[in-house]
Amino acid sequence: MWLVVGLGNPGDEYEETRHNLGFRVIDVLASSLSVKLKKQTSDYISGRVRVGDEKAILLKPLTFMNRSGIAVRNVLWKNDDIENVLVIHDDLDLEPGVLRIRKSGSSGGHNGIQSIIDSLNSKDFIRLKIGIGRPQRGPAERYVLRKFNKQERIIIDEAVEIAADAVSVILNKGVLQAQNKFHTPA
Repeated sequence: MWLVVGLGNPGDEYEETRHNLGFRVIDVLASSLSVKLKKQTSDYISGRVRVGDEKAILLKPLTFMNRSGIAVRNVLWKNDDIENVLVIHDDLDLEPGVLRIRKSGSSGGHNGIQSIIDSLNSKDFIRLKIGIGRPQRGPAERYVLRKFNKQERIIIDEAVEIAADAVSVILNKGVLQAQNKFHTPA
């Protein structure tokens, strides 16, 4: 079984922000697979699905971005049959809408990823990154909590849909095939 984690922050004020792209991909997947995500604990909401031939848990941590690892660790402890973890998140170092898939690696400065690395004591989980670009001015911490402008929204909405498709390929055909199909030019 897979654990597919979308990173974001809970609450209406964060819903359409750059930092919530992981949540948006999970919502698209849940909708397309006709599953309702339910609050399981104060740490997360989740739903069990079948993605093609693979079983998965879709997860949205409610612990806020910088503490995402707590929810991931708790789900892993409760589910012995999870063999693979895929984390979907925004990435400042990629232009808006650019997708990248990595088998493992560092946090790249992403606090949600660092929280997962720290909580699992491992860097060995798959990442599906969606580019949001860097701010032209001002701190990144504020930028990630801003909403997309009208032009960016068109690019991002398409990237979120494509990322949902990429999840299915990762789960059913592997990372390499997904990289070949979904990596977009930088």
